[in-house]
Amino acid sequence: MTEAIDRISHIKHLALIGNFLPRQCGIATYTTDVFEALKAAAPDLVVDVYAMDDYPGRYDYPDAVTGSIAQNDRSSYLAAARSIEASGAQAVWLQHEYGIFGGVAGDFILGLLDRLSLPVIVTLHTILERPNADQRRVLEGLLRRASRVIAMAEKGRDILQRIHGVGGKAVVMIPHGVPDRPLADPAVFKPRFGWEGRRTVLTFGLLAPSKGIETMIDALPAIVAAQPDTLYIVLGATHPNLVAHEGEAYRERLKAQAAARGVIDHVQFIDAFVEHEHLIDYLQAADIYATPYINPAQITSGTLSYAVGVGKAVVSTPYVHATEILADGHGVLVDFGDSAGFAREIVALLGNDGNRERLAARTYARGRTMLWSQLAEAALREIATMIAAKPCRLPSPVAPLTPLDPDFAAVERMSDSTGMLQHSIYSIPDRHHGYCIDDNARALMLVGRMDGLDDVARDKWTTIYASFIQHAWNPEAQRFRNFMNFDRSWCEEAGSEDSNGRTLWALGTTVRYARQLKHRDWAAALFDQTASMALELGSPRAQAFAMLGAAEMLDCHPGHALARTILERFSADHLALLNAARRPVWEWFEIVLAYDNARLPEAMIRAGLALGRGDLVETGVNTLDWIMARQTSPEGRFRAVGTESFGRPYATPLLFDQQPLEAQATADACAAAFEATGERRWIAEAHRAYHWFLGLNDLDLALATVQDGGCFDGLTPTGINRNQGAESILALQLASCTISSLSTLAESVAGPTRAVA
Repeated sequence: MTEAIDRISHIKHLALIGNFLPRQCGIATYTTDVFEALKAAAPDLVVDVYAMDDYPGRYDYPDAVTGSIAQNDRSSYLAAARSIEASGAQAVWLQHEYGIFGGVAGDFILGLLDRLSLPVIVTLHTILERPNADQRRVLEGLLRRASRVIAMAEKGRDILQRIHGVGGKAVVMIPHGVPDRPLADPAVFKPRFGWEGRRTVLTFGLLAPSKGIETMIDALPAIVAAQPDTLYIVLGATHPNLVAHEGEAYRERLKAQAAARGVIDHVQFIDAFVEHEHLIDYLQAADIYATPYINPAQITSGTLSYAVGVGKAVVSTPYVHATEILADGHGVLVDFGDSAGFAREIVALLGNDGNRERLAARTYARGRTMLWSQLAEAALREIATMIAAKPCRLPSPVAPLTPLDPDFAAVERMSDSTGMLQHSIYSIPDRHHGYCIDDNARALMLVGRMDGLDDVARDKWTTIYASFIQHAWNPEAQRFRNFMNFDRSWCEEAGSEDSNGRTLWALGTTVRYARQLKHRDWAAALFDQTASMALELGSPRAQAFAMLGAAEMLDCHPGHALARTILERFSADHLALLNAARRPVWEWFEIVLAYDNARLPEAMIRAGLALGRGDLVETGVNTLDWIMARQTSPEGRFRAVGTESFGRPYATPLLFDQQPLEAQATADACAAAFEATGERRWIAEAHRAYHWFLGLNDLDLALATVQDGGCFDGLTPTGINRNQGAESILALQLASCTISSLSTLAESVAGPTRAVA
């Protein structure tokens, strides 16, 4: 016990995610009670509350709420993840219930958890015996991510083992908490509500058809006949979702039912969401607590727990939670919809004060084992164990990193007679997503640039990737198509601007690097046929890709008018973009950062070299310097601008998710800067970006798989994305080609005389 207490004392800071008061629902009440119990158990503990918000701006949250998460706004989940990571929290406690998170079956919450490096404990408020496919997917995503899972009933633990294969120490049973109140005589509290001289039966909770109130109203005539002073109180506001759908029609139907049964004077509807302390007063004023719920699978009922906590004689239907908490003579169970059974058991308890009081005492004794203080202590013990078990990442020793020789094995693994497949699951190609021209264009560049590839294999794969690109051209739309299904049917008539720009780049690269004349001639002809569409591209990156292809074309064919036009027009456009977006601390072409950032300065450098314009080279080098500074970690390592940084105006890049494409683009841009200036610092910068693949990154983890030429898909807060898609593999292999050619270029460039003046 001393060791456990010592571990708990090391918990200084937690993040708590769930609904929170004043939002009106059981999860909000539970999360608020958890917060208060944690603060009572550990007054110095910092607990940051992140409240799920179904109607942003509606709730006046207390100071305890650090931030809210807009239920249906995916970006809000990512922002919360960033806030939690930066806060210093040691662990996260998540309250999970279907319906409080956005996305399909609430899968937006998985995006938040995927961006956390902290241990997570999840309280499951609903555990379904028969989840649908999406509910299973989301729950099992939670189970994979959680270090601990709290079930509030043994049946829940059993379902997790049988249905999801999760058990052992990962699943802990911690009952729903209850308040610490003395066992009281209901007669003391009844005058507060005008119930003196009445025998009171109470049902509490948000009003909805699942509560089974109809069963109790049907039971009332028999109860009133035996005990004429009986009053049945239905306490609670109508569920907000029901109000949104039909207003108060359900409540009115219940009143009409009571009137039809002749018991309207024996039913009191209290339409209010009752504050915590006031609710306990209502419970203590009741002689009997009734839960006629109709869902047998209900794992948890906070209202039932509260009733047990204050020592109420309970009559309930046998849903899961009631069956467990009322077992061994701690309550009375009646079958679902059995109005006669409810009448019989309630009449028996109301007619025998001794029996009712003895049952209340037994129930109260059970409730003493479920106090919020005990819940907080049990949860803190589990959280302390999670934190202690979290592995510490030790910095890898810095050692010389030898660049990898280009290796075609993984590219070939992802390719077939149609072309290169887009995605993989781990290292296995995923045919479900088919092909795209982006990857086949990159693959075509690789087979042209890569030394050491067997001539027969080079001819075969050049032909396959070129054939894909040729077939993608749609003369009616004057665009290349992009996505192709595995059955070789196209998904659209015209691909994105980026895919079209990148394809022109691949054609220009093939004109320059293809080893056989037949392939160079084919690429030049298709470039001439299609490149005029580049002049209609509006995306800066698509324009940059087209510029890179045009620079290669102009280098091989100095009189190529269209290539020159592309370079001149788009370089002027990019200068205008830079002038419009520039700020004292922002030397960039756009007000945001996105993907393939280094391609923009690279295109300016290549345009300057091709056109003999020093101003373009200077602009490219200056903007490359600027983006390199933002792609550098405090330790001096390359830090790719990750996808969660995209689209944030004038904002410093965030840490994740880093992808191989950025490291490749940066190495290529640095090689262009060295070629243009002869400054050897650019060789070092290119190697710094390349070393990201080899493990000199924020996680000290290599993305390149040396044995087969593969590359993982990126760095996430929790580690490596272990899938190996085409884009990632090609990024590594093309970067390896760049580093290899840069070594050769460095030997031939004597100094700064190579720079364009």
